[in-house]
Amino acid sequence: MRLLLDRLYALALGVAAACLVTIALLVGAQVTGRLYDIIVRLFGLPLSGFIVEGLPEICGYLLAASSLLALAGTLKAGAHIRITMLLQATPPAFRRALELVAHGLGIALTAFATYSLLALTLESIRFSEVSYGLVPVPLALPQSVMTLGMAVLCIAICDEFFTVLRRGRPSYSAAEDAISLGKEG
Repeated sequence: MRLLLDRLYALALGVAAACLVTIALLVGAQVTGRLYDIIVRLFGLPLSGFIVEGLPEICGYLLAASSLLALAGTLKAGAHIRITMLLQATPPAFRRALELVAHGLGIALTAFATYSLLALTLESIRFSEVSYGLVPVPLALPQSVMTLGMAVLCIAICDEFFTVLRRGRPSYSAAEDAISLGKEG
């Protein structure tokens, strides 16, 4: 099970990275087209007029997808911002209780967000909603990726909840401790 979960988090991170690379390629293509037109204009040659239709809209969808898909992997790596001053000042048993409460709340919030995003996606499918931009993108596409990213985050928080139950501390606490020791030393 551990291997399956780790692969799920790695896959989500890989797709998030691919979304960012796609944004860079699309923006790079647009910039290259504009630079080409500037250069050919200097020589009096005809312009290519190359543009990527709907670039801001498509990049916005890709950015939302990459942001949500990366959440689970960054949680597991200890890269989320957490306020640990209270946790570090408490005895281990109380710290464990605080971690369980925090993870329980995280599960409740991400489960609700996943449910809400899924309902929104299903509604978009039901009504065949498309975006209002130059390129009519079916809204269910970016919404389904956002739903998937939130669901994977919910799974990761559940994973951490059970890790705290078993070991008393979340798996990412080692990364937080390394950062804390690095700043002190």
